[in-house]
Amino acid sequence: MTDADVVVLGGGVAGLTTAIVLAERGARVRVWAKELAAWTTSAVAGALIWPYHIEPAELVGAWAVRSLREYEGLAGNSSTGVRLVTGVQADTPLDFMPVWTAALDGAREATAAELPAGFTQGLRATVPLLDMRVHLDYLTRRLAAAGGVLEERAVARFGAAARVAPVVVNCTGLGARTLVPDLSVRPVRGQIVVVENPGLTEWFAVAGAELTYLLPRPGYVILGGTAQPGSWNLIPDPATAREIVARCARIQPALADARILEHRVGLRPSRPTVRVEREQLDGALVVHNYGHGGAGVTVAWGCAEAAAALI
Repeated sequence: MTDADVVVLGGGVAGLTTAIVLAERGARVRVWAKELAAWTTSAVAGALIWPYHIEPAELVGAWAVRSLREYEGLAGNSSTGVRLVTGVQADTPLDFMPVWTAALDGAREATAAELPAGFTQGLRATVPLLDMRVHLDYLTRRLAAAGGVLEERAVARFGAAARVAPVVVNCTGLGARTLVPDLSVRPVRGQIVVVENPGLTEWFAVAGAELTYLLPRPGYVILGGTAQPGSWNLIPDPATAREIVARCARIQPALADARILEHRVGLRPSRPTVRVEREQLDGALVVHNYGHGGAGVTVAWGCAEAAAALI
């Protein structure tokens, strides 16, 4: 008899949500995480629930809507880290990814008065905005409540996990580049600046040549950002930080003098398309769930259920 029904590799948001879906359906689940949640890329995410830097579009919409409904159900409970916040996605029409925008209750074109200087179009909507450090703690507790076991353990081959369970779920993100190996997985470096909140209550984002976003939380605001393909550098760059603050201050001048609390860097696990499929590797049935780019939190629950359906 094996020790578990499924071993999930990866302790970020993809791994934890997939493990929860399986455990809450009655499976004996172990999560092996090279790094525990607080040290994963997920912990650095701005976590505005919005499809960004992720393909294929024909699947992403449904994955994102499934996740949206989960987060809406969690909102209002401070222990989950999920709040519903109104804001504007600039340079985005109402028919952007129709499956997604149709699911946003009350989404509409922003008026000229709701747009900062220099912007002529935007989509105004109320969406979940997550404090990821709180949310990852919530997911860890929810996994334990469902009987799942979380262990800090790195693996070099799927066979090690196959000796413990007949099914291995690969949620290793960038780790899939060497574990599978899949050289189409590449980092896209993101840098953010955390500042004291001078009174902002709404988010703003624009995904253009200069990725810019302002994501308010009680007490602080996350300012972003960057999207640097192929960079593995985890050290915050002071010049980049100054540029981020300057861009955000042009949108909200009160941010120019906000006290800086922290600098963070994360590497988005980019791939031409998300991989949710199964194959035999190292004598194991492996179900892949990786390559979520800049929208791992946005599609987490949809992809988790898609992966679970392959087992």
